[in-house]
Amino acid sequence: MEFGVNFFPVVDPVKKSASTYYDESLQLVELAEALDFEHVQTVEHYGSPYGGYSPDPVVFLTAAAARTSRIRLVTGAVIASFAHPVQLAARLALLDNLCHGRLDVGFGRGFLPDEFALFDVPMEESRTRFTEVVEACVALWSGQEVRFEGEVHRFGPVTGYPRPYQRPHPPVFVASATSAASCALAGERGHHLQVVPSVTSQEQLTQMTAAYRAARQAAGHEGPGRVQIKYTCYLGEDRAAVLADAAACERNYVEQMAAAVASWAGARSEQYPGYEQFADKARSYDFDTALAANKVLAGTPDEVRDQVATIRDWYGDDICLSLQFNPGPLPYERAERAMELFARHVAPAFTGDVAAVAAA
Repeated sequence: MEFGVNFFPVVDPVKKSASTYYDESLQLVELAEALDFEHVQTVEHYGSPYGGYSPDPVVFLTAAAARTSRIRLVTGAVIASFAHPVQLAARLALLDNLCHGRLDVGFGRGFLPDEFALFDVPMEESRTRFTEVVEACVALWSGQEVRFEGEVHRFGPVTGYPRPYQRPHPPVFVASATSAASCALAGERGHHLQVVPSVTSQEQLTQMTAAYRAARQAAGHEGPGRVQIKYTCYLGEDRAAVLADAAACERNYVEQMAAAVASWAGARSEQYPGYEQFADKARSYDFDTALAANKVLAGTPDEVRDQVATIRDWYGDDICLSLQFNPGPLPYERAERAMELFARHVAPAFTGDVAAVAAA
């Protein structure tokens, strides 16, 4: 197993200023490399405390690249629906050169009606836009004098510059929320996978990862592919204090998420079947239930180690957990301590570091 660090800011200026959040996050990026985490990644959202401090993963990861030399940098994910592929491919290729080939590119469709309205993009075009942007970016990175004729995007012939550092192109991840069919398509095309267990059941997520692996193998792609699963992790020696922090931060997360998805109550889209129930699901979230179901990691190192062991048994030992240690308003010192404890007392049990396990 591998472990990375995920940044999904669910915070507003009342709780923490943007500059403070960025300063603290970049300190954690440096710590993540020092502790040998596999990657750091961040999201793309707009217009609300639900991710709004991260409108541009490329800018944040460029700052992260300047402070590190080994750790991989992951977009988790750039929203393909809101981008022109020529511009996006060039910006990502620039970052790939700046970090000397440490970039992994995760693409997502987006799912918030308010964000689509901000960009005046019809939600009914989201799947088409997503498919076209991924295909066009790969073509621009890999080829020359590229001509693209899609339903939404048409351009060329053009040769993209700069050429990416990684050849033929950076690894491509596809973010999927609930769809086994989307996971299977990612596997068929040889891409990697990003999933979030908080929005689906363990049984459904098992079906999604199985569909991805089966499709990838059937298509003849080399290796099992990389599967990143994203969790929030609260960790400390004082169990009561950790669970109090977790309950407060999860309550903040649910409140902000419920506000962000509220527009689904009056929205319908064939591209997003069942999403009209998203608001009700967000409001019904219960921390204790989520913890018991291993949708969130929280407790002492021994308890979190047991949770990770269960997750490994569910989804396989070749997965990568992408862990959020600093959700929103959590004080920096507690996020820092949680990362240190995880790296020294949890991760070694799953990475084969026998010496570290013995020391723990």
